[in-house]
Amino acid sequence: MAKRKLRMGMVGGGPGAFIGEVHRKAARMDGSIELVAGAFDIDPKKSKQMGRELYLDSTRVYNNYNEMIEKELALPEDERIDFVSITTPNNWHFPIARDFLKAGFHVMCEKPMTLNVKEAKELREIVRKTRKVFGLMHNYTGYPMVKCARDMIKSGELGKIRKIVVEYPQGWLATPVEKTGNQQAGWRTDPKQSGGGGCLGDIGTHAENLAEYITGLKITDVCAELTSFVKGRKLDDDVNCIVKFSKGAKGLLHASQISVGQENSLGIWVYGEEKAIEWHQEDPNTLIVKSLNGPEQVWRRGNDYVGKTSPAAARATRVPAGHPEAFIEAFANVYCNFAQTVLARIERKKADPLITDFPNVTDGLRGMQFIETVLASAKSAQKWTKFKK
Repeated sequence: MAKRKLRMGMVGGGPGAFIGEVHRKAARMDGSIELVAGAFDIDPKKSKQMGRELYLDSTRVYNNYNEMIEKELALPEDERIDFVSITTPNNWHFPIARDFLKAGFHVMCEKPMTLNVKEAKELREIVRKTRKVFGLMHNYTGYPMVKCARDMIKSGELGKIRKIVVEYPQGWLATPVEKTGNQQAGWRTDPKQSGGGGCLGDIGTHAENLAEYITGLKITDVCAELTSFVKGRKLDDDVNCIVKFSKGAKGLLHASQISVGQENSLGIWVYGEEKAIEWHQEDPNTLIVKSLNGPEQVWRRGNDYVGKTSPAAARATRVPAGHPEAFIEAFANVYCNFAQTVLARIERKKADPLITDFPNVTDGLRGMQFIETVLASAKSAQKWTKFKK
């Protein structure tokens, strides 16, 4: 183990931001990461304000990310940041990640990774050339019972996978709240900041990533419909897809932000020839296992039988059974594995596969390909659209 904490910088996450504060809390949870620098807002005054609220050295709170790169590189190697966390609106993800990677820094980035497939492919090549660690914050992969479900499927316990149903309904955009000054709704419904997909890019990509992560299968074809129910909204707020997966599996993918009364109801059902699993983000410590000719089982995080089935789930568990772990801990699990991989890279060691278990640039490319495939399918008169590559 390294004898010091990793030094983290952040771009985004200024006053009023939601996801930036989640990243900060999650990154410091396990004690191996320290936030030391940042360019927190496009407004330099707000960036400085955030720096004061975080009690950072004022000389390391920057007006913009370009200044941050320049001045961090000017510091001695044992003082400058090791990695940057990008928590800005989508349109800034690619240029910031590109420039920090080229400057020699490791990167953790919010999803979706870029605005389009072209940028995603370019970023993948930059990661390959720079040999820096790139993490993508699909936080739902960090839940212990998601990892347990993945390992059960990988071991063949469910038998051949036949059908996958994944959904992510929310209700917070059921009215035009973007017109009320809501900062989170404002950029998410703006094509210039969010890209081609609204609900599709914001939470549809979570559904896609969760389905592929848990099952190990890849989406091959899509039949999709996108709708903007709220009058005047420029991007979709409801997504419905029939999906074909590799190895003959079929599925349904639904994401919505106009589902009145729903909060963050991400859920997945995977049906094999012998067993099925069911997991819900709003009850994340539970995995339901059903058998063809047997009783329904309720698996709970933190128990020995979970750890024996999935070492990855055991690694992602911090407290004993019965003590809930949830959203921020899932973020922290992604940060923990990312940080340990960065430390291994610094020490020129090969990281264990349990440590490298976090979303990366390839997952980011899959997400952008999914968005472009669904957009193409929604505009097409054909029944099926091949997954964009």
